[in-house]
Amino acid sequence: MASRVPYPPQEAAPMVERTKPWVMRTYAGHSSPLESNALYRRNLEKGQTGLSVAFDLPTQTGYDPDAELARGEVGKVGVPIAHLGDLRTLFEGIPLEQMNTSMTINAPAMWLLALYLVVAEEHAAKAGLDPAQARAQLAGTTQNDIVKEYLSRGTFIYPPEPSLRLITDVIAYTVAEVPRWNPINICSYHLQEAGATPVQEVSFALCTAIAVLDSVRDCGQLPPEKFGEVVQRISFFVNAGVRFVEELCKMRAFGRLWDEITAERYGVTDPRQRRLRYGVQVNSLGLTEAQPENNVTRILLEMLGVTLSKNARARAVQLPAWNEALGLPRPWDQQWSLRMQQVLAFETDLLEYDDIFDGSTVIEAKVTEIAAGARAEIEKVLGQGGVVAAVESGYLKSALVSSLAERRRRMETGEDVVVGVNRFTETEPNPLTADVEGSILTIDPGVEAAAVASVRAWRAERDQAEVAASLADLKSVAATTANLMPATLRCARAGVTTGEWAGALREVFGEYRAPTGVSGAASAGAAGGADEAFAELRRRVAETGDELGGRLRFLVGKPGLDGHSNGAEQIAVRARDAGFEVVYSGIRLTPAQIVASAVEEDVSVVGLSVLSGSHLSVVPEVLDGLRAAGMDDVPLVVGGIIPDADAARLLTLGVARVFTSKDFELSKVLGGVLEAVREANGLN
Repeated sequence: MASRVPYPPQEAAPMVERTKPWVMRTYAGHSSPLESNALYRRNLEKGQTGLSVAFDLPTQTGYDPDAELARGEVGKVGVPIAHLGDLRTLFEGIPLEQMNTSMTINAPAMWLLALYLVVAEEHAAKAGLDPAQARAQLAGTTQNDIVKEYLSRGTFIYPPEPSLRLITDVIAYTVAEVPRWNPINICSYHLQEAGATPVQEVSFALCTAIAVLDSVRDCGQLPPEKFGEVVQRISFFVNAGVRFVEELCKMRAFGRLWDEITAERYGVTDPRQRRLRYGVQVNSLGLTEAQPENNVTRILLEMLGVTLSKNARARAVQLPAWNEALGLPRPWDQQWSLRMQQVLAFETDLLEYDDIFDGSTVIEAKVTEIAAGARAEIEKVLGQGGVVAAVESGYLKSALVSSLAERRRRMETGEDVVVGVNRFTETEPNPLTADVEGSILTIDPGVEAAAVASVRAWRAERDQAEVAASLADLKSVAATTANLMPATLRCARAGVTTGEWAGALREVFGEYRAPTGVSGAASAGAAGGADEAFAELRRRVAETGDELGGRLRFLVGKPGLDGHSNGAEQIAVRARDAGFEVVYSGIRLTPAQIVASAVEEDVSVVGLSVLSGSHLSVVPEVLDGLRAAGMDDVPLVVGGIIPDADAARLLTLGVARVFTSKDFELSKVLGGVLEAVREANGLN
């Protein structure tokens, strides 16, 4: 017998002084400033080390709670902030100078930052401190990346150029006046949710960073010697999927490319200023409604992708909760996610070592592959005129819609396994969801009425002359190239509301409707166009059209302010490939606009996509509108994050079909849509 060859002796990995943990946050906010303030205080008492503020959709899109488009959306996916008084309440008793506060706000980022600065100054005055000293202590981030809103999340207001101007003004102001503040975190998070591959996620985000840095460099508001400070204050907000080795390599490639760009394109010589600084939330849309207990494992594995590699480790981490595919998480659910971070940071030995992947040929090969692909894609986008031109042409959106269609194809065919969804679906009864209604947070219907009453009372009690003067000043400055931050601060102190500030700039800049990407998206591939079941669906769509005397028209609508359009776009692409004539005008439509479009286009079926929790408000309005327009025979189908009890209620009201995230096979969903059309027209 051959003698056993011993492994060569290995030196022990060098231990280092234990690294300080990343900032631990939970993304939180709901109902009202008062309720959210109580939630923040509880989370801080549990060991959370930073705040991450979720704003509701009216706030994110520049509307007050009593605006028509705000109906059904107030306080649902975040906290409503309509004016300075709301932000005072939100941060009552919280020492802002000790906080690291992240605010997920984009189009109105300048406005929310102004409110935050005024509240911080008020806290300082009460403590007898100089307001300038208070501003100098503030640490945190305004998300402020509008480009990804055109591509994925949908909370944009203005066209790209004036939006870039708002970003530029915030950066110039904060570098000069609030030196510890991160004025933007450029988001690749939402790009991944919209379908981006690792190469697309890195390259599209870096193209956005290039556009922002070019704009700041060329605006003339800062001296050239300050540009290194600008680069140092740029941060990123990324996504981490369950393929955590690939995600780890993605972040190492991200850091490598950021260092290259800031050194070679912008001449930043200090390596500390060129370091990639990023926060992360792991993949929320990858969480499943089916067997939601599996989401705990997914969240933990996704966190490893952005914490294991010391040289590419996130500076801040916020984790979703296990039940987010079912509805809003409760405080206990958020606590569970916080405890995951704390166990990794404080119980394991992860923070005791240098980077454990340095020298790995496997890791280096994957990093090199992602970086090379991203460089090529960056050059392609820059060759089209940069990221703004690529948004306006629809190139970026079509690329993401096509990538997401391919991802869905792999899931539907089983090529990509999703445990509990397309494989290993057998399950024992889940005690965590035995009481479905009790396992998620529900928002009191009175929240919206209270917010409406509050903003109206606030408007009545202001100095109306100063409000009018400050808004006139804002519009006047907006028509120039001067920095808008001082005029915005004047509006905040005068008591202007969120809707009034955004509305004044709407008058100057106009509004924008981004390309949907549907018409330019590639076919969904085998699952969407070549398999036997899909071929049968195409045959039945054509046959039904013949029976009804024309091609079936399918109106896909996004009512309210919910801008998460990925699902609607995938349905639209698959329906187009199946033979429907698709009518899809994008996001942010009133129920009346959807009904008017249904009448004008003489559609065969209307489908609504609602992920914000506003379905019980907006869906009945569309139903009533269709009936009033004499379109009782046009079936209405609904998809989204809809609890079972709400689905039952919608069916009782007259909705023909309700689809939720467990209905992941789009061809089967379209089969249900087709059956609804046949039933509505008395076809066997």
